[in-house]
Amino acid sequence: MSWLARPASETQITHGGRLWLYILAALVMLFLVAPTLIVVPMSFSDSQYLEFPPRTWSIRWYQHYVGSSEWMAATRTSLLVAFLTMLFATPMGVMAAYGLFVSNLRFAHLIFILIISPMMVPIILIGIGVFYVYAKLKIVFTIGGLVMAHVMLAIPLVLIVMSSALKSYDMNQEMVARSLGASRLRAFMVITLPQIRFAVITSALLAFITSFDEIIVALFVSGGDNATLTRSMFITLRDQIDPTIASISTIMVLVSTSLLVLAQLFGRSKR
Repeated sequence: MSWLARPASETQITHGGRLWLYILAALVMLFLVAPTLIVVPMSFSDSQYLEFPPRTWSIRWYQHYVGSSEWMAATRTSLLVAFLTMLFATPMGVMAAYGLFVSNLRFAHLIFILIISPMMVPIILIGIGVFYVYAKLKIVFTIGGLVMAHVMLAIPLVLIVMSSALKSYDMNQEMVARSLGASRLRAFMVITLPQIRFAVITSALLAFITSFDEIIVALFVSGGDNATLTRSMFITLRDQIDPTIASISTIMVLVSTSLLVLAQLFGRSKR
């Protein structure tokens, strides 16, 4: 029996019957990955301009990135803000998801929609609103202000991931622990949290990546000594064509991909 004739699932649909779907999925993936396939070779060009395909291969622009105090300062700012965003957004999102899951509130779904509303509002409007508020509070271009803005953007992702994980969790296990004398906090930490840890790790990494890659809000509320890496890249690309941007983009893609792969491997090994 050929591969195309084999059933694709428990139904009678074969791989041959789904061949069109596989081709469509491959085309969509190619469309999504194509920019990366172009940027990575460009980062190894020796040209003064963005060039594809490179005529001469070199790591010149990686060396320029590592040796630049401005780029390194922006990188440190982005990593610090992303780490702090992950540190605050993850527990807040987990607590919100857990609270909505165990509550009997009639309007819990409305609270859920309210919390994830930053995902529904155009990011440019969020950036303008945050800038206006921060200007009044005099916290524009500060690490604290940028972290608060990124936490607001990351919490909806954490909430969605954790809500999905809790739906497949049997709450009776925690209730048994509480019936034996454990407090709600201890029952959550000892019984529930270990079983949803993979979702928590995934949420934390998504919060980190959301902050690390964010640019629109950063354009409004970061700058000066606290400019993020993405903001510096945008300004550089606007003012001049610097191939260093291609090398930084490649590094950012590598970091994001590595974090997600590690999360998958860690979660799979702990199951």
